[in-house]
Amino acid sequence: MAMTPRLPDDLDAKLTERARREGRSKQVLAIEAIRDAQNRAELKVDDVLAELMDSDAKVLDYLK
Repeated sequence: MAMTPRLPDDLDAKLTERARREGRSKQVLAIEAIRDAQNRAELKVDDVLAELMDSDAKVLDYLK
């Protein structure tokens, strides 16, 4: 699905400069940043769930 984000001028300038330096498009950089943010968010949830499973294993066993 197409989407046209509206960036604040300062962020757009930084993105434009980075794209120029790296020889990549702003779109590619933005998609990469969104994917990275999503992956970090998923890792945090998975880490919390794993920690809860370890710390509350006895309680979870009891509830089964």
